[in-house]
Amino acid sequence: MKRIVFLDYVRVFACLLVMFVHASENFYGAEGSTDMAGPQSFLANEADRLWVSIYDGFSRMAVPLFMIVSAYLLVPMKEGQTSWQFYRRRFTRVLPPFFIFMILYSTLPLLWGQLDGATSLKDLSRILLNFPTLAGHLWFIYPLLSLYLFIPVVSPWMSKVTAKEERFFLLLFLISTCMPFLNRWFGEVWGQCFWNEYHLLWYFSGYLGYLVLAHYIRVHLTWNAAKRFTVGIISLFVGAGLTIYSFYIQATPGTILSTPVIEVGWSFCTINCVLLTAGAFLMFTCINLPQTPRFVAELSKLSYGMYLAHIFWLGLCVNVFKHNLALPTVAAIPCIAVCTFVCSFVSIKIVSFIPGSKWIVG
Repeated sequence: MKRIVFLDYVRVFACLLVMFVHASENFYGAEGSTDMAGPQSFLANEADRLWVSIYDGFSRMAVPLFMIVSAYLLVPMKEGQTSWQFYRRRFTRVLPPFFIFMILYSTLPLLWGQLDGATSLKDLSRILLNFPTLAGHLWFIYPLLSLYLFIPVVSPWMSKVTAKEERFFLLLFLISTCMPFLNRWFGEVWGQCFWNEYHLLWYFSGYLGYLVLAHYIRVHLTWNAAKRFTVGIISLFVGAGLTIYSFYIQATPGTILSTPVIEVGWSFCTINCVLLTAGAFLMFTCINLPQTPRFVAELSKLSYGMYLAHIFWLGLCVNVFKHNLALPTVAAIPCIAVCTFVCSFVSIKIVSFIPGSKWIVG
């Protein structure tokens, strides 16, 4: 399959942003955390509040960008392809590395004392149920697999849907992305109650909206590059501003805070994140190169493995730049993110030379 150049850049950018998110979370997560924020948060000072808001808030487009890239390439399914053929192709690429890294995250940390034997055995026994204790970032694989499962269901509709009909779906999706704020301000709405979480627009919500958005941009959007870039940059700045501000205004330094509360605007299916993600993606579509530069293509090919492995490196980079060198937050977060990115690339590149490495790095 011929590579789509701008999608390679999106993958690399999104992969780096994941590292920025997790680097930032070390400045508002639980004391001593070296991966992701827990249910409670604590910001030590105003500098942490500002730079976590900016770096982490801007980077919240990472997961939706990965979703859009997958959808852009895969929907609708190829004519004549059966559901089982589609599932076999997608799942054999994603699942083996996923399970291998779940085993690694359940065992390797025993070597440096980050994990005890009882937790390791518990994680191993629950591999078919959920991600391991030290691999919270693997939550992403589950909604991604869910989208893969759903693609054969929506492909017939997408093969014949008109632009107007698809815009109506996207409108309902955008309204559904306001639900976290509606619930915060007005409580239960549109049929929600303690026995029913399935509100009026439940079936138009979630990552399915990004799948439809990707298809609309690829098939129905006829804007030239100049208009895509202009609309994209406006959407990106508006979305980024709202996403950053939503955290900053709530993240009072020196106080124990509820992470779900201060991260309400950082949910990936909120309207501000949609604006941020769609704006960035539209800007990337303006890249017009005959082929992907070799190094970018290599990073893109290895991005799945880098994503899987990066938590192994994150703690080390946090110790170096946050604790040993004690860099100010404005410098520490990007140093941690970039160092984690580079270490992940080098390690996965080395693994890629092993025969049969596709089962490990994807």
